[in-house]
Amino acid sequence: MSEASGAVPRATLTPADVAIMVIGIVLGFGIFATPALVARYSSDEAAFVSLWLLGGLVTLIGAVCYAELGSARPDAGGEYAFLNEAYGRKVALLFAWARCAVIQPGAIAAAAFVMGDYANTALPLGPYGPSLYALVAIAVFTLVNRVGITPGKLTQRFVEVVVVLALIAIVVSAFATTAPAPGPSTPQETSVAGIGLAMMYILLTYGGWNEAAYLSGELQDAQHNMARALVLGVLVVIAVTLAINLAFLHVLGLEGVRDSDAVGADMMRAVAGDAGATILSVVVILSTLTTLNGLMITGARSYYALGRDVAALRSIGTWKERGSTPANALVLQGAVSAALVVFGAVTRVGFRAMVAYTAPVFWFFMFLVALSLYVFRRREPAATPHYRVPLYPVTPALFALSCLWVLWSSLFHAGWGAVLGVVVLLAGTPLLLLEPTRPSGLTGD
Repeated sequence: MSEASGAVPRATLTPADVAIMVIGIVLGFGIFATPALVARYSSDEAAFVSLWLLGGLVTLIGAVCYAELGSARPDAGGEYAFLNEAYGRKVALLFAWARCAVIQPGAIAAAAFVMGDYANTALPLGPYGPSLYALVAIAVFTLVNRVGITPGKLTQRFVEVVVVLALIAIVVSAFATTAPAPGPSTPQETSVAGIGLAMMYILLTYGGWNEAAYLSGELQDAQHNMARALVLGVLVVIAVTLAINLAFLHVLGLEGVRDSDAVGADMMRAVAGDAGATILSVVVILSTLTTLNGLMITGARSYYALGRDVAALRSIGTWKERGSTPANALVLQGAVSAALVVFGAVTRVGFRAMVAYTAPVFWFFMFLVALSLYVFRRREPAATPHYRVPLYPVTPALFALSCLWVLWSSLFHAGWGAVLGVVVLLAGTPLLLLEPTRPSGLTGD
């Protein structure tokens, strides 16, 4: 059914649903991949922990900014709707292209690659095993979510509860271990450039909380619940991330974290031998699958919003009444993500290239979203009844500066993958010539 025939997103999600989605997307593979990189730019244990706290603070600042945007203008298009209303149709269409062709499928493919690497270690399928596992995961979760939002969110809720309980058990076992005390770390200077690199990896680890914006159009009483859902989800993520990093330090020490290629597996091997490392691998697979599922749920809303507003793309702008899901958008998203997995398999670039491919484009548009708060505040009355970010105008300014910092770091260090992402972004400029199906100011449902 099309939107014109009455099928539109319904407010069926509770604040807990959205918070769990945020937790599931963020608590994925990053916490088991980036701590070693952050440790290499940390002078000592205190600096290491402080950097993670700083990253958590930046994440929380971003979350409250998005909470105001989502509560004031709930829409399945999320950031696309914010940019459309703030800057007009052309900026919004360019972002929609970037999200559909670069940001979301790149993130989905990156998560699928990590899951595939761990799955292929547990059950080897040969040199192309990781890619095969990645393709199967994308296909399965596309089908699950095409059935409807209920199977998707129930899958997310069940797996994420298992993952969080497993992570808590891992942290407790790490602090209860009688493993040999870690040796002292080698003192080193912490430069401004090093802090910038560390923060790039930390914010990548915390990344994904902004996906809640794409669920604002389906959140019950979004005006009051958006902030509750986002802040709750982000606070849980920060607490679990800090606990895991403290466990790494407790068992391995800063030097051990620096020298590790698989810090989680090395920690669990020290705690419980090879069996512990195997358990950790299973947890990483599950946590990555929650990231994958969450990204697919929120990402399909971007395709839907683009198709809803552009006549030539109307087929992906339809909403399936039964199941309340953007069915066609999910299929297209799955196909684009699978194509990136195949590309990564053929070129042997995999996860790192997917991160480089998405980062600069992502942080550029997030910077524009941060600035949109100032645009909306100038337009609307002060008494507008929705959540308002505290300490305005300082809070969105801090968020915008953080986005610029990470944008610069990703452009400077990401290599050719970043250039490819920018090229694909520019390739979407012909979309600006397409006719809209409705005036650009109409972004809500």
